[in-house]
Amino acid sequence: MNTTNMLFIDILLVTSLLSLAWATLTATDARRSVILFIAFGLVLTLAWARLLAPDVALAEAAIGAGLSGALLLAAVQHRPHRAVSAERLNSGMLDNEKQNNSNRPDLKSSVAIRWSITLFCIVLAFILIWALLLALSSETSETLAQSVSANLANSGVSNPVTAVLLNFRAYDTLLELAVLLTAVLGIFALSEERTGYLPAGPVFNGLVSWLVPALILMAGYLLWVGAHAPGGAFQAGATLAAAGVVLRLAGKRIIGLPQGSALLMNMILLSGVGLFLLVGLTMLVLGRPFLGYPPAMAGYLILLIETAAMISIAATLILAFLGGRPQNRQDESC
Repeated sequence: MNTTNMLFIDILLVTSLLSLAWATLTATDARRSVILFIAFGLVLTLAWARLLAPDVALAEAAIGAGLSGALLLAAVQHRPHRAVSAERLNSGMLDNEKQNNSNRPDLKSSVAIRWSITLFCIVLAFILIWALLLALSSETSETLAQSVSANLANSGVSNPVTAVLLNFRAYDTLLELAVLLTAVLGIFALSEERTGYLPAGPVFNGLVSWLVPALILMAGYLLWVGAHAPGGAFQAGATLAAAGVVLRLAGKRIIGLPQGSALLMNMILLSGVGLFLLVGLTMLVLGRPFLGYPPAMAGYLILLIETAAMISIAATLILAFLGGRPQNRQDESC
């Protein structure tokens, strides 16, 4: 494509992102706002692909738009609603209440807070733009890309993104998994899982019967291909969690815990951080730096860590969609 066509696509993407972001923030209906947010995530996926960042595009499509949208829709569906009686509607009491509420001081203060936050976000955006322009204009002797390329042969993988996340900056990924584990503790503190959906009809069941195996195979492929192409544990974990979400929407029980099997679920949730720490401590015992893999074994260790991370990420996202700790079932299995 020529430069003019690409410029037109860029302008269209930027305009769509700004329009969807504004529509999402200003929508008065929560369900409509969530749907617009999902659309924003899908367009943002195209923008990342246009910027030649396929790893970020996959993460945005799987987590930013897909799983996040499903979690928000589930939260909107189960939020409490205030019942409004027919007598109040017929007598016009709601109109009077709205008129009285418009003069309340707390509502005026909330508007002031909203505008203050908006102004703060605008100032922060200008600061970030200034920092980005300053970083682009500075001359450094060696860029990150050059440093990664020089050491890529010793990382155990050929994908530079995976090399950075699982080798050169493995501390960052370990902390991200620890944050997800902390989120699980918050999910368990809420209550038991939400009420499940009604059983799906034959059409949706037919769709689920081939969609779920396809998602599981896709998760395995993204995990394996992440060593030398866009993919990895986070994208694979989100795809695997999507299979669980589809099963839940079809009215099937994803995690039915028999009595005494809570330990198995806890081990799955801890597997990502636990195996990461185990590998790091093993390196210390062998006289190497923490998470300093031997070049000959780096590829195998990264694949082992990513496999455990994929399972724990998928379990965390499924629990977030369930909205609480799975209930015990004596007659069902995990």
